Order: sequence, then C-alpha cells, then structure tokens
Amino acid sequence: MSSSETGPAEGAVAAVAPQLRELRRRAALTLEAAARAAGLSPAHLSRLETGQRQPSLPMLLSLARVYGTTVAELLGESAADRDAVVRAADMEPTAAGGWTYWRAGAPGCGMQALRVQVPYGSQGDVVRVHPGEEWLHVLRGRLRLRLGDTEHRLTAGDSAHFDSMTPHRIAAQDPDGVELLFVHTLLQSPTAALCLGPTPGETP
Repeated sequence: MSSSETGPAEGAVAAVAPQLRELRRRAALTLEAAARAAGLSPAHLSRLETGQRQPSLPMLLSLARVYGTTVAELLGESAADRDAVVRAADMEPTAAGGWTYWRAGAPGCGMQALRVQVPYGSQGDVVRVHPGEEWLHVLRGRLRLRLGDTEHRLTAGDSAHFDSMTPHRIAAQDPDGVELLFVHTLLQSPTAALCLGPTPGETP
C-alpha cells in the first residue's frame, strides 16, 4: 500500500508498533518469550513492533493478555481517559487484519467491547483458541460461526456466547460483509477486576 492510500485507520494501527515494544519491555519479556506466550514467531512479533506488519484484532487481544493490559492501552489510550459513555462521534475506526473495528466500551477495563466490520473472505480460515469468553451480536448481514466441529449461521439480531478455548472461526457469509457487536473478557489481565470482579479459582 502506498503512503497516499494510507488512511486514518491504518495510521492508528501503525502507532501501535512502538507501544507494543514499550509494553513488552515494561513486562520484562524478551522478544522470544513474548512471542511464544502470544502464539507468534519472534520474527512476526518483531515485524509488528517495527510497524512492518499490521496486527489483527485477535493478535492485539492475545498480546494484551500477555502484557497484562488491554487493547485500549495498546492503542495508546490510558485508564485516566475512561468514561462510562462512549459517543458515536468519538468512535474512531481502526483497521487490523482485514477487519475494521470501533471501541464501543471504556478503555482500561478487562472486558473489551467493540463494534466490528468483518468483510467477506477476511480471515475466514483462521482458527482461534485463547483464554476468556466471547459474546457477539449480529447487527447487519449474515455470519458463519464455527465452534469446534459445529457450524452456526447467524443473522441480524442473533447472538452467541462461548468459551474462547473452544476452537472458533468467524466469517461473513455475504459479499457485503457482516457487522457485529463483540465483547471479549481478558481473564489473564490484572485489570480484569475493574469490570469483571475477581475470579477466584479461574483457570485460564
């Protein structure tokens, strides 16, 4: 992509690179240790930290867990900015891994709330497995959701709530894509208690 084609969303993701490196150093993790914990290769994480690769939303969630923080902080937002109300006019789009998403919840919390636009053919073959829970609600379009060996077809108004350790795939069924509300809990994050309360005995 040429510089003339880079919009605000791509610029926002590019700004994540130095933040990723700083948070890894703050966590006292080597590149190899952080990459292993996030399920990435050291070379891939290095490219993310230098801005040579765009992180996908699942990668951001995984790295946030490893560093004990939130996607909001990875995007440069501080807990001091947290407000109970998020206005539509204040939701800035961010592009990552083919998806476009808008923060729909307060930053600095262990529960991440996002509005997500998933285009047709984007990451439909990527299987995800990670600690936590996910809840999604279809706002527009049709969604193919595979949980383990079972495939579900969801339309506008349908929801799904599942353990993120269940292997799952998300794909738009129609060429126009699908728009979702998406909530993910970061159970390994020390900030989780801000929104979720303590989870004694919880096994990530």
